Amino acid sequence: MSGLDSLVARSLITTIEENLGEKTFQRIEKRLFERYGINMTQAAEHFTKLDEVMREFFGSGAEGLERQCLQKVITLQKAEAEALEWFTVENHSLAKVILEALGDKDKNAILTSTQGQSRITSEILETCKIPQTSGYRKVGQLIENGLLIPDGTIKMRDDLEVIKYKSLFENLVINFEKNKVEVKIQVSKESLKKSSILQVISC
Repeated sequence: MSGLDSLVARSLITTIEENLGEKTFQRIEKRLFERYGINMTQAAEHFTKLDEVMREFFGSGAEGLERQCLQKVITLQKAEAEALEWFTVENHSLAKVILEALGDKDKNAILTSTQGQSRITSEILETCKIPQTSGYRKVGQLIENGLLIPDGTIKMRDDLEVIKYKSLFENLVINFEKNKVEVKIQVSKESLKKSSILQVISC
């Protein structure tokens, strides 16, 4: 699953369930298992399969429903001439994941050290001066949440290939308005191309 998909998948599936209701959601999940042997969470990794099942139930209306649900999670500001795209995070739970990562001193350092420059995990921890035990765990959490994404490999002396990682976002803006926190992230168009969710749903 691409980093952007990992970031939005859980919130998107939850939003789809809220919009469809429990019974319809369960029927779709049952059909997913019948056709592909996967559940809704796994379908986020293969969004085209979820889209096909949604179209069985809703026909051409599935596209509008999927787009509506995605826009409750993130919205995209188009930038044709730029190599980067801005997203506004609309979902509170997703914004919380990002803010909690930034609020953690070590995770913040990891993301900062990999903005615009991919590194292997050991190099990240050495650069950030983070102990290995807690450092590997925090790197793993950032990968799981889609905030740290694979970016090629490097061959070590023993011919072992090790994955390099970089931060999903190139820039991030946090705005405070009354009781609301607005989070905007800027990602590369390459990240968008790798997203199976965005390949199916046009923002």
